[in-house]
Amino acid sequence: MPKKYSSSWCIFDFPEREAELAALQQQSEAADLWEDSEKAQAIMKNLSELRDDVEGWRKLKKRIDDTLELSEMGDESLRGDLEPELANVEQELARRELSVFLSGKYDRGNALLAINAGAGGTDSQDWAAMLQRMYLRWCEKRGFQTSILDFSEGEEAGMKSCTISVTGLYAYGYLRPEKGVHRLVRLSPFDSAHRRHTSFAQVEVLPEAASEDSEIQINPDDLKIDVYISSGAGGQNVQKNATAVRITHIPSGLVVACQNERSQLQNRENALRVLRSRLLEQKQAAQDKQLAELRGEYTKTEWGSQIRSYVLHPYQLVKDHRTEFEAGNTQGVLDGDLDGFIEAYLRWSGR
Repeated sequence: MPKKYSSSWCIFDFPEREAELAALQQQSEAADLWEDSEKAQAIMKNLSELRDDVEGWRKLKKRIDDTLELSEMGDESLRGDLEPELANVEQELARRELSVFLSGKYDRGNALLAINAGAGGTDSQDWAAMLQRMYLRWCEKRGFQTSILDFSEGEEAGMKSCTISVTGLYAYGYLRPEKGVHRLVRLSPFDSAHRRHTSFAQVEVLPEAASEDSEIQINPDDLKIDVYISSGAGGQNVQKNATAVRITHIPSGLVVACQNERSQLQNRENALRVLRSRLLEQKQAAQDKQLAELRGEYTKTEWGSQIRSYVLHPYQLVKDHRTEFEAGNTQGVLDGDLDGFIEAYLRWSGR
């Protein structure tokens, strides 16, 4: 058994999480907890997630201790059982080790994922739709729940933009490596001469600000709310009533819109969710000049600013320009196989 699996290994010393767990447990036992049901639900959700996380580390530590003890017996008859167990332990340890890099304030929480078509016309809008599919498939594989809050169709194909709510433990932490410009090189299906085209799309990842977050206070008097008829593909898909909502936050100038729900009330609530997250991003950026902490340096969606390239012609390769991590199975990546890129970035960034 490798020495690094000693029961005294420091990765299992997590007093901060133990202290946080104890604090949440104390809050959950408060007599007035459910006087504010929304806050109570958030506390209970955090308590459950943190308890599962800490308990998972405890169980892994016990497995390592038990395996170490058996290996030190020197009984060759146990080798057949120890080797597969060791492989399983190493796999689980590598997976859980990533959570050590997810120590940011909002890493454990939910995320809002926004995709915007950039330079490249119809090809760019089609590329944005391909990215949406890629992330939805990745979320499904990870067990994250997704909901499309806003969607704007492309003029001929694909989409101009979309905003997706991603719910699950560490959703923001795992998705934040994806923020930036994504570049596609392929033979265009929209070019009659079938020439090679380069397309760009901007991916934004925002931590979802909880409604009870004390850092974000929205004064209703600061909001200008417009309702309008949702755009659609035509026919029965077009809404006859004004259910789409656009909210302008007057002090900051931020404008958000949601139109994907049939209810005006639901679209309004979703728009406020997006606004809270954008205000949180803005506030954090003002406190810390390193905007990359939450969103990454904003870059114009054009040539030369990409974080990752997806080349489908004349060869097949997906390459991250920050970490140099690459994959030759381009279809696999576009089908949601992103874990290698995300893990490489988390380790590279040292978070």
